[in-house]
Amino acid sequence: MSQIFSKHIPASMLLIFMLAGCAGTHQDLSRDVAQMETSLQALVDPFHGDVGIYAKNLKSGQEIAINADVLFPTASMIKVPILLTLFQKIQNGDIDYDSTFIWSADLVNYSDDGILSSFKDSSSISLTKIISLMITYSDNLASLWCQQLSGGGLEINRWLDANGFSQTRMNSRTPDRQDDWESYGWGQTTPREMAGLLTLIHENKAVSPWASEEMYRYLTRIYWDDEALSAIPRTIQAASKQGAVDASRSEVVLVNAPRGDYVFCVITKNQEDESWAEDNAGFVLLREVSQILWESWGREAPKH
Repeated sequence: MSQIFSKHIPASMLLIFMLAGCAGTHQDLSRDVAQMETSLQALVDPFHGDVGIYAKNLKSGQEIAINADVLFPTASMIKVPILLTLFQKIQNGDIDYDSTFIWSADLVNYSDDGILSSFKDSSSISLTKIISLMITYSDNLASLWCQQLSGGGLEINRWLDANGFSQTRMNSRTPDRQDDWESYGWGQTTPREMAGLLTLIHENKAVSPWASEEMYRYLTRIYWDDEALSAIPRTIQAASKQGAVDASRSEVVLVNAPRGDYVFCVITKNQEDESWAEDNAGFVLLREVSQILWESWGREAPKH
């Protein structure tokens, strides 16, 4: 508003115009979120299985929650809590970040055809490369090794509890969690908590600013980019972790978008479609949810 125009308007009227503008913006935001919720619910209602979605615009504070506090399997998303607890060990000085370890197949006692399985016994590998295998390629052998190095399931669950994540838990190879393992597999979480873990790292509040910086960089280098990440332009940075087992597909993503950062997590369970093709119902859902969020929160607004 120009100074000339404002001179001819009483201060009380200026205040009214300003409040009206703020109210209009708030109404627009509320309307946008309502439309997004309607679109997302339209994906959830016909889905043959259970779906949980949590999304938050970190700039505006807008939230969308559909079964966001229901427990779901983590599948490979449990590697985020493993990463966090491992970096706590590094930060505490219990493990040297520049360490080199010697690989042996009997270290983790797990049959897998991941990258680490091609290593010869007595091969040396740096800790940073083990972490990269766990996060970037979701190598299960590397992940189980990192789970050991972090102190195991009990230590991971203690970290989660101490940092306010009461629903997310490591189940596999963890004492007294056999029943949970049978129900949820490797780990369990809620969409809200898993998104919260990624947000904590993004805000440099996880372990330490240095640790958060390092962890975030690992999480932006993801090989598996066919689902939620495929709906986000290649020029946009995103931190993420994916998970999949027969009856569950999941992904947590934090997008550094032009219009402001946003985070979301989508998890399914009890899926009827247990196929592994790209048209699996869970994979399709991940792509469609990501597309809706990108179009609403991520893409730059058209110039008028």
